[in-house]
Amino acid sequence: MERTFLKVHGSGNTFYLYNTDNENEFNWVELTKWLCQKDNHKGADGLLLVLPSESADAKMRVINADGSEASMCGNGLRCVARFVCENIGKDEAIIETMKADLFVKKETPLFEDIPTYAVEISPVLFSLSSLPMVYGEQTEIRHQVIPEFSSTIPYTAVSVPNPHLIGIVEQEDIENRTHQQNLAQFLNSENEYCLDGVNVSYVYPMKNDTIFVRTFERGVGFTNACGTAMTASALVSRLNGFVEYDVITVFNPGGFVRCEVKILEDEYKLTLIGNATVTASYILDIMDNEFKIVSFDETEEQGQYEKCLEIVKKETASFAS
Repeated sequence: MERTFLKVHGSGNTFYLYNTDNENEFNWVELTKWLCQKDNHKGADGLLLVLPSESADAKMRVINADGSEASMCGNGLRCVARFVCENIGKDEAIIETMKADLFVKKETPLFEDIPTYAVEISPVLFSLSSLPMVYGEQTEIRHQVIPEFSSTIPYTAVSVPNPHLIGIVEQEDIENRTHQQNLAQFLNSENEYCLDGVNVSYVYPMKNDTIFVRTFERGVGFTNACGTAMTASALVSRLNGFVEYDVITVFNPGGFVRCEVKILEDEYKLTLIGNATVTASYILDIMDNEFKIVSFDETEEQGQYEKCLEIVKKETASFAS
């Protein structure tokens, strides 16, 4: 049977997107693993499923490249937001995710005519049990040097709702990915700290309103961008005084976004704003666990996004590779 899939990305975080009324239509794990193979049209970071919802305009599920399921994905949510808003003919919507129903809306483009959407990132929890993570008798880790991880880098553990370990680093730790990769691989294998793994991001403060974030994503590896990681990194940077403004520009290897951080006592309102780009439409033939690409048509949207990337590369030339 032939089905149509879109290939989309937010900040270079690439997905296939599929709209269906049947949540059990296919074996999503096997299909996603096949779609995301790097030698299969350059692969992808995961599959976004758009499904009916009883509580919102639509429901989103996120299947990672390794077949595991993420509770949320900020970059993917922007792509789903665009798909749903265009389908219902509105500029805003509510999308059901695993942990919360989230508000999304069309935004003024961040660059030229690139389709741009703002999405709510929630809930925000600092309790180690929410990740889950275990470190001695502590209930939280906030901007703390953990000797078992590094003798110099302060880390913060936070779930939004995906689990994140955020390290604020010097430029040398961004330019050389070895330490981050070794730590992330350790924490995403059998270990005593993060039994279900964790997304590990290193954050380099560039200016009082700008940071650079590189993320090793659980179930994916190093990715061009991770939406919840960028938002969590903006929050951690704001809480610890590395940025001074509520609207923060976040550069990443795949582009840039803006994160709005509003702090009200112990409550946080986080918004992620960035591109929602459709690069191609694919026709797939799916029969049992046999998959075949029948045809595909590329759009012109990626060419526009490449212009944006040229600006990003100039700003981050020494450490974005």
